[in-house]
Amino acid sequence: MKKLLIANRGEIARRVIHTAQRMGIEAVAVYSDPDANALHVREATQAIALGGAASADTYLRTDKLLAAARATGADAVHPGYGFLSENADFAQAVVDAGLTWIGPSPAAIRALGSKSGAKALAQTHGVPCLPGYAGDDQSDERFAAEAARIGTPLMVKAVVGGGGRGMRLVTDLAQLPAALASARSEALAGFGCGDLLIERALLQPRHVEVQIFADANGACIHLGERDCSVQRRHQKIIEESPSPAVDAALRERMGACAVALAQAAGYVGAGTVEFLLDGSDFHLMEMNTRLQVEHPVTEALTGLDLVEWQIRVARGEPLPLTQDQVHLQGHAIEVRLCAEDAHFRPHTGRVLQFSAPPATAFERAASGALRFDHALEEGAEVTLHYDAMLGKLIVHAPTRAEAIATLVRALHSTRVLGLPTNRAFLAACLQHPVFASGQALVPFLSEHAADLQDLLLKSELKALAHCAVEAIFSSKISSDLPCALARPMRLRHQGQVHAVAVRELGGGRLQVEQAGAEPVNLQLPQHGVHCVAVGPRCWHWQSGGVDGWVEDASWEPAARADAAGGATELRAPFNGKVVALPVAAGQALVAGDTVVVIESMKLEHSLASPAAATVAELLVAPGQQVSPGQVLARFAPATQGAPA
Repeated sequence: MKKLLIANRGEIARRVIHTAQRMGIEAVAVYSDPDANALHVREATQAIALGGAASADTYLRTDKLLAAARATGADAVHPGYGFLSENADFAQAVVDAGLTWIGPSPAAIRALGSKSGAKALAQTHGVPCLPGYAGDDQSDERFAAEAARIGTPLMVKAVVGGGGRGMRLVTDLAQLPAALASARSEALAGFGCGDLLIERALLQPRHVEVQIFADANGACIHLGERDCSVQRRHQKIIEESPSPAVDAALRERMGACAVALAQAAGYVGAGTVEFLLDGSDFHLMEMNTRLQVEHPVTEALTGLDLVEWQIRVARGEPLPLTQDQVHLQGHAIEVRLCAEDAHFRPHTGRVLQFSAPPATAFERAASGALRFDHALEEGAEVTLHYDAMLGKLIVHAPTRAEAIATLVRALHSTRVLGLPTNRAFLAACLQHPVFASGQALVPFLSEHAADLQDLLLKSELKALAHCAVEAIFSSKISSDLPCALARPMRLRHQGQVHAVAVRELGGGRLQVEQAGAEPVNLQLPQHGVHCVAVGPRCWHWQSGGVDGWVEDASWEPAARADAAGGATELRAPFNGKVVALPVAAGQALVAGDTVVVIESMKLEHSLASPAAATVAELLVAPGQQVSPGQVLARFAPATQGAPA
């Protein structure tokens, strides 16, 4: 293996490039039009354009990827994770082209990449599964009959794919038709296959997965487990190892089941077997026939490079270690830094400022140190074509408490300005008593996200006056002359307007007055406050573990500045495509009724009516692309007698 084409982008491609080049293998990058100047393109030995913007026209095009391999003389293909990494047809096409495929065989992908296929195989080899239905009859009528047999709660799942896409929880059988339609639509858009399965849902489980590795000589081992229970929209945001709920005996049982499933399919390469853990009982969820996003957690505990293992196994080499030679040391935690707002809605935009704490990249950090896998830089554009993850921060420490503390400090000192991120939210999650005590289950965020968001809002409001003033005045202070008159200002933050008065004391010194608080004296620039203009009168600021957005509403008419603006219009919160309009003009709504469904960054998002109202006008149509702030619908007051 001399030249490796990486059929992926961003942080994923950079991760594979790092190991390939360290092993003396040339790395070939591919790129879409929006990624032409991306870091992975510049770091590869060679790069070739795929032509196009959307993933369906670029990173999901087998013909273009194979043409790139031929044009560059690559003799192997690494799919990364996501995109075509679990596509058996792509794997077969690579093999048929005479190239080395770095991954399991197409047959193993077909056997295990389908959730229904994996469950059928698991049941014949003693791996516990939840009761469910995964048959060929995909009619709503058959699902309804099977759901009545299984009982609620139950989970609707896409048969192929992952990342939480195509999953819907059903707690009442009346919800089933809508859940099937929504999951099928999302799965079809994300994976090109709308087949579904249903199974009994566990409401208070942990999500624990086991990393396995197998070679072509029949050897197969596991490298311990990862606890991935902290999720939103069925997508992980925090992963750790070892799991606080898994002891040595349980690890051995889960590991044995994971290895048995892999060997039953003749598996070769890296894979992850995912379980739902309920007390000491566990049940198979699925197997991911690829390397996981969270593989650095396992690398930290074992000291191994799993991409190197993938390459060696693909070259026909035996596994470097036996099961009894695998030793897990310390504790590792990873968080996923994403471009999303406080409501987990993805956002696009340009990174205007970026700086990170001292960190290694793509290799195990020293104990207590930080690893930061990312493809971030100032000027990088986050587009609607790909998912919202910006990078991953990973800490390895002797104890879990030390890992949490180090990771919180790292998040507080990571600066990403220009678009919303979940940086502050991740730090708040890590410090929550339930997570800190190791008791976080899959419903952790559904139970505690609102409290965490309220806590963050209070922190933002506490810092709002001085941080907003820093942002607004940082480029305007030019005179050393004081001004006796205070300037009244109205600052809009998360839809609410706050009145302050700012007095210039000269020499970059300001006094900020706010009702109900003592005046605050500031010297600009303030240490630890970072800010950037994101519009004519809008700024993004960060201070330690606090993020805020402020708009100067001082020049607006008071009535407009004080208006909440959410009762008469529904606006798009991000870029996306309208996929459904479940309401009609003239229809009466109650608060929370879905008005528009938008697909963005591979996920569907339901936008709801903020209050009881009547649909006055729908301004978009299915299939239409929308941009942030675009008015989607207008409301009139609720009609007389309408439901409240």
